[in-house]
Amino acid sequence: MSATYSELRAQLASLTTEAFRPELAEIDQLPTAEIAALMNAEDQTVPAAVAAQLPAIAAAIDATAARMARGGRLIYAGAGTAGRLGVLDASECPPTFNTDPSEVLGLIAGGPTAMVKAVEGAEDSKDLAARDLDTLHITAEDTVVGISASGRTPYAIGAVEHARAKGALTIGLSGNPDSALAAAADHGIEVVTGPELLTGSTRLKAGTAQKLVLNMISTITMIRLGKTYGNLMVDVRASNDKLQARSRRIVALATGAPDEQIESALAAADGEVKTAILMILADIDAKAADQRLKNSQGHLRAALRKGETPDAD
Repeated sequence: MSATYSELRAQLASLTTEAFRPELAEIDQLPTAEIAALMNAEDQTVPAAVAAQLPAIAAAIDATAARMARGGRLIYAGAGTAGRLGVLDASECPPTFNTDPSEVLGLIAGGPTAMVKAVEGAEDSKDLAARDLDTLHITAEDTVVGISASGRTPYAIGAVEHARAKGALTIGLSGNPDSALAAAADHGIEVVTGPELLTGSTRLKAGTAQKLVLNMISTITMIRLGKTYGNLMVDVRASNDKLQARSRRIVALATGAPDEQIESALAAADGEVKTAILMILADIDAKAADQRLKNSQGHLRAALRKGETPDAD
């Protein structure tokens, strides 16, 4: 048995997420309904753990939005479940907020193959994280979020350390207190959900917590960037029939206009929901609406105030 292996065992034994729960040692003997009830009860503890970190989450979001407003990118980096959740959150931003695919990115240790198949040893390399980030040419305006349930994953820590050395904003999202990942980052977010139902299976409560926090980071950042009007997704990209129907409904909710006017505005705006809303509410044509939105950095409320500069992010 190598010293490295012994050290890793000791590290895992000290982590809350890896703790063994003897009261669940006979869980495989329980009826399915009882196991489901246990899992449901476990999941109900996650929101409270996230709530305890809201000040840290909000501070990280404000810092991220400020950099993205200046043209920076949001980049997630993780291994295994954590990496997959980052890739998932990034991939949902273009259809939801009409972001360019290069604006919000997800890196997973081992590359795209690791989304569906474990890549042996990838998570153990800080150098791999640095190389992956170097392909993106990290700048000081970017934000890099390292994600790791344990808070000790070398790939996530390496990503944060490398990004910080480049001057980028860094966030460390961990499921354990006093983690190396949080310590390495400008903003540490440690959502402690406790031992898992299945010992060490951090795709459960820890993964749920990570998903909730990533939802907050991307969604609230996009709200701050003017990607919404109230709680309406006015930058939605109508790439399929469902989203086209949603686009029309959003314009209707924002304006109260009749269907004929909505169809006309969307046609003139090439399907851009935000432009169509501004055309209707301000009674201007598509060209004028586009110019107002450009002058207001894409913030619809500011554009409705005739191009007034939006509140600072």
